[in-house]
Amino acid sequence: MEWFEALALLLGAIVALMALGMPVALAFLAANILGAWVFMGGDRGVVQLLNNGLGALTKFALVPIPLFLLMGEIFFHTGLGGRMFTAIDRLLGRLPGRLSYVTVLGGTGFSTLSGSSMGSTALLGSLMVPEMQARGYKSHMSIGPILGTGGLAIIIPPSALAVLLATLAQIDVGALLIAGVFPGLILAGFYIATIYVQTRRDPSAAPAYDVSPISALAKLGLLLRDVVPMVGVMIVIVTLMIFGIVTPSEAAAFGALGVILLAAAFRCLTLKALKTSVIGALKVTLMAYMIVFGSATFSQLLAFSGASRGLITWATGFELDPIWMLLAMFGVLLILGMFMEQISIMLLTVPIFFPLAESLGFDLVWFGLIMLLALEISFTTPPFGLLLFVMKGVAPPSTTMREIYLAAIPFILCSLALVALLILFPPLATWLPGRGG
Repeated sequence: MEWFEALALLLGAIVALMALGMPVALAFLAANILGAWVFMGGDRGVVQLLNNGLGALTKFALVPIPLFLLMGEIFFHTGLGGRMFTAIDRLLGRLPGRLSYVTVLGGTGFSTLSGSSMGSTALLGSLMVPEMQARGYKSHMSIGPILGTGGLAIIIPPSALAVLLATLAQIDVGALLIAGVFPGLILAGFYIATIYVQTRRDPSAAPAYDVSPISALAKLGLLLRDVVPMVGVMIVIVTLMIFGIVTPSEAAAFGALGVILLAAAFRCLTLKALKTSVIGALKVTLMAYMIVFGSATFSQLLAFSGASRGLITWATGFELDPIWMLLAMFGVLLILGMFMEQISIMLLTVPIFFPLAESLGFDLVWFGLIMLLALEISFTTPPFGLLLFVMKGVAPPSTTMREIYLAAIPFILCSLALVALLILFPPLATWLPGRGG
């Protein structure tokens, strides 16, 4: 069987099963069993493939996923996230567009820990949009920052999705997490500048309103009590990884313990909150492990059938400049993101794109960061980006899809500008991981 026939069989089976409504992980498992039967010698091949897939689940690199998810669940269910939101809101005072800034700053903190862009958008959309519209904010000032926070959440560590991508691509988990620090700060700066420009051009887009003044001493107390401890947990675990003091798995354990101790210190660590957090983290972790299993076996089948080698040989045979190949892969991710969620896209593309990127001489950590950004941008790309429809579902009924599209565009442009910067200056992503001990 030719390589393109093998690739068509495997991808066709997956797409067909997904079109029939089968869950992504199960569709991959079924297609992989079919592929093992065809390419690896019947039932013996299936047994060998399943054994190899189970081996992929025993990797120590997977440990940060459940721990980062547990951090986010506890952060949300104990009310620590709410305290941080409220504190940032009060600290900003009468700053024009302050609720938009609160959404970017507080929302990034929550969605980074939660690991779910869709969940974060649903929560922030239902919580913040009605409040901002009641204060007279125009739709682009209330909706845009919420859609934008996902781009920050996906690259600023700790990010469960970054851990999953690094595991699937078999690259250094810690390096990919650390690589997102500088680009994430730059993107946050772009978002804040965008909100500032919008409020300067149209002050009525985010009208000021009276707030209870608080003294400088009270602001310092709010900052030290309700912001610094929460942000401090993230800063500590990232710093420990940068200097090579701990592995990503150990950093995740320290982070989870830190959030639990914070919740206990604030007397909000109830048995109900802890139980709900553990169950929520467990559900997502099981899904992630199913995905790792499916991706590991899919990669092996692509290699065993010759599809990977054939595809790379075919793609590099055009003798295009590597930058054009990168842009082509970026475009594929944008298109897929209009119709599929991020993890499904990773399952389909990682086994193909990373070997191709390696053959083109790309730094794989740098490429992984660009891929993460592409996945997030695709989520908010009109007309079919999934987050756009999530926002429509939770926003006030009067909100139109046109308003959501227009609100998303400035923040998409910010993310695209960051991608351009990373292409022009790769050390933005590669310098800090190289400094680790």
